[in-house]
Parts: sequence; structure tokens; C-alpha cells
Amino acid sequence: MRGLNIPQIDLNKELSKCESMEDLVGKNGLMQRLFGNIIQQFLEAEMEEHLGREKYERNNVGDKNYRNGHSSKNIKTSFGEAAIDVPRDRNANFEPKIVKKYETVCNELDKKVIGLYARGMSVDDIKSEIDELYGVDISPSMISKITDKVMETAIAWQNRSLDPVYPIVYMDALYFKVKEEHKIVNKAAYVCMALDMKGYKDILGIWVGEQEGAKFWLTVCNDLKNRGVKDIIIACMDGLKGLPGAIKVVFPEVNIQNCIVHQIRNSLKYVASKDSKAFMKDLKSVYQASTEILALASLDNLEANWGLNIP
Repeated sequence: MRGLNIPQIDLNKELSKCESMEDLVGKNGLMQRLFGNIIQQFLEAEMEEHLGREKYERNNVGDKNYRNGHSSKNIKTSFGEAAIDVPRDRNANFEPKIVKKYETVCNELDKKVIGLYARGMSVDDIKSEIDELYGVDISPSMISKITDKVMETAIAWQNRSLDPVYPIVYMDALYFKVKEEHKIVNKAAYVCMALDMKGYKDILGIWVGEQEGAKFWLTVCNDLKNRGVKDIIIACMDGLKGLPGAIKVVFPEVNIQNCIVHQIRNSLKYVASKDSKAFMKDLKSVYQASTEILALASLDNLEANWGLNIP
């Protein structure tokens, strides 16, 4: 075991030696050395708090728990590998918070691995990228363990219990390309965003399918019901054929409202392109009105200006 000796770094002196960003944040750079030093001081402060006294200070009240040396440990961080000495106590009940027991990868490195994984990089590509950026050699199995944490969290989030009633639920599908069996294919992500009884927005779930269809939306609605949703007051959606009927099978009392964006697009089909800007100005005054009275007045104005001009 290394003897504990926290090096005191003269920051101004060390900074004067840095001639490039590589000297500052690269492999064996100043940030890497500073990081290990700071973590070590955190650990010592945590031990002092745990024992209730400073190093070498004795407590005569009867508490016989003392420091009991250190354990050597290398942690992998976004600034490279850092060697630290984790303090131990005689009663073996010290639980460090800054670097937990058995933890060897800093959370920031976890985030970097997860970010690269989310961009579709393979395990080998992630391994090479981390090694090149930070000089940290992490095994494929460690990368898999890090990314598995995301999947566990995602599954727990997707299966969480929901509120019994939602005033408004917005339903739509987003399309994206993914690599599947060495081919690029289109996928549809079915998204439900709700406004809860307190007025807060909440994503109820994301479901991935091949193409958007009413049959899959029926599966989504059944999942919402199984997770605790008993009623939806208003379901806002696009004009997908069969979608209102699929929702009403599960939530028969729901009120269907077409999405404003889709209503606008449908309205613009009947307006000449040269008039679209002026038409949109009058149309906005209808759906952006603060009261029903103002909305009806704006609708009359829209009819007066455009009723005879639209075939």
C-alpha cells in the first residue's frame, strides 16, 4: 500500500508549464493531477466528519473508533486515471460518498460513455474514443455495465405508475433512422405527453414501432390503462385514420381534438401561397385569443376577410 502523501500543487507554477490544451486537460495533464489531489482531500474531510475529530486528535469520551490506514485505488475519470488512497477506520463502517466503495469509474466518465452509446457508436468505437480523449483504457465489459444502467433506468421509467386522470394528452409519432441487422431502417417513436392535474407537463411514455398506425396506438392506450390511467379528458392528435376510434376503445369518454398545427396545415391547402402570410395573421388571432368572446370576434373577422376568397 502506498503511504499517504497528498501532494500540494502550486497552481500558478503548474499553469506556467502548460503550453497547450493537451498539457491542461490531456493525458497526464494538470487537470488529471489536480483531480486526484482534490478527491483525496475530499476523502480525508469525509473521514474527519465520520470520526467527529481531526486527524491525530483523540476523543476521551469512550469512542474507540480510529483511523486504520488507507486502501490504494485507481479511479477512471474524464481527465484520465487518478490514484487515490481511501481512508479506513478501525470499525470498518466508513462509507465514502465522493467515491463509493467498489466504484472505479467516475460518474462523468459514465455520462461520456452513455452519450457516445446514444449516438449509435459500437462498444469498440467507444473504447477507442475514451482512450484517445482521456488515456483511460476501459474494457468492453465495463462499457456494457455502464450502458446497462441506462436500460434499467429506462425500463423502470417506462413501467412507472401514472395518475388516474389527465386533462390533456398529446399523442404523436416521431420518425428516425436506425441501424438494424446492418441496414438503415425507419422507426416510429410513439410519444404521449400529458398535462397533469397540477398543470405540469409529463412524458407518459415512448414506444417504438415500425410505422405509425391506429392498431399500435391501441396498444399504447392499453399500456397507459394498465399503468393506472382511468380517464383522459382531451386527446390531442393529428388526423391519422382510425386513431380516434382506437383511443375510444380504451377511454370511451375521451374528447378528441385535432392538433392546431395539423389544423393550420389543412387550412392552408385552400389558400393561395401569395395570401398565406396574411391569412395566417388573421387565423392566429382566432386560436391565440385569450377569451371565447375574442376568439368568436376574430373568427367573424376571418370569415369577412377570407370567406369569399377561399373556394
